[in-house]
Amino acid sequence: MNISQRTQLLGQVKDALIDSKPASAEDCVKWARMLFQEHYHDNIAQMLHSFPPDQVTDQGAKFWSGTKRCPHVLEFDPSQEEHRNFVYAASILRAEMYGLKPLLDVDDVMKIAKSVQPPPFKPRAGVKIAVTEAEAKENAESDDANADAMLEQLKVKLARLHTKAIPKLRPIDFEKDDDSNHHMEMITAASNLRAENYNIQPADRMKTKQIAGRIIPAIATTTATVAGLACVELYKMVGTEKPPIGRFKNGFINLALPFFGFSEPIAAPVKKYNDATFTLWDRLEIQGPKTLQEAVDWIQNETGLEVTMLSSGVSLIYSFFMDAKKRAHRMPMDVKAVVEDVSKRQVPHYQRSLVLEVMATDPNTDADVEVPYIRYVFA
Repeated sequence: MNISQRTQLLGQVKDALIDSKPASAEDCVKWARMLFQEHYHDNIAQMLHSFPPDQVTDQGAKFWSGTKRCPHVLEFDPSQEEHRNFVYAASILRAEMYGLKPLLDVDDVMKIAKSVQPPPFKPRAGVKIAVTEAEAKENAESDDANADAMLEQLKVKLARLHTKAIPKLRPIDFEKDDDSNHHMEMITAASNLRAENYNIQPADRMKTKQIAGRIIPAIATTTATVAGLACVELYKMVGTEKPPIGRFKNGFINLALPFFGFSEPIAAPVKKYNDATFTLWDRLEIQGPKTLQEAVDWIQNETGLEVTMLSSGVSLIYSFFMDAKKRAHRMPMDVKAVVEDVSKRQVPHYQRSLVLEVMATDPNTDADVEVPYIRYVFA
């Protein structure tokens, strides 16, 4: 990461923690409205100021020709669906980032958005928009010359920030299949507004989901065949608690040849701890709510082993080497609360359980023993 990139990154941190930190859901709506203004009006206006529609190159050709489409600015219009969706979804995601309760009523959001009066656009002096790779490299080198002083200024301002004034930010992981989280609503609106800037045909929500989720379309007949074979395997499980593995079949098909091949699955390797056996399909289930101390005690009583570490995903929530202060803080907490505290992320409202990975040792030999994963079910 070069000095310009570090300066840009610290500038974004300062903006998130100081300059644009919202105090309420209303502030998030105002921020979303100004985000629309920045990306779909002011930045485009700046580009048209630097390269007017009638711009001619040194060779006498029109600048805006061929693959370069001449854009136009967008004026915010709450009656336009994509304008409305962008501000609405952006304000909700912004509020979730800062742990604020978002405004969910569209009319209330639009009322606040319409009250925002963006300052009149004024072209920024000295802005260089790179057209070629050589110009981009030259601009980067020019930025590096001024970046040292800016970087030091940013460090000083961030160092003065009191820790109690720092908001607890929550990262948002993209999830295309949950229509209630407004992720696809935001991406669809943002991409279609940019398309509108350049007079490009917009895409509907399903097309956008296909692009954003990198979904590869399959031929309907192949999909139907695979679904049918999967259903056949499901029928074999009906009425039998543990059907023999020989009843099931792996299927290998290629409709273009055509080829159909079937084979008996290989049994999962059987592992053992104490007198219990298990495979990768087995699990131990804890019914919540339970504190971390109760969960550790339950696992030790159930397995007869000593729990040395307990984790959820990449978050280590318990370990034998944990310091006394951290142990005293976590052990009385609910398991779900500990995971949220360590990961700094909220468990989604639709999630009903957590997967916990256990590292355990035999108390008699101190040897590491592999055990099934734990499914912690919320109350």
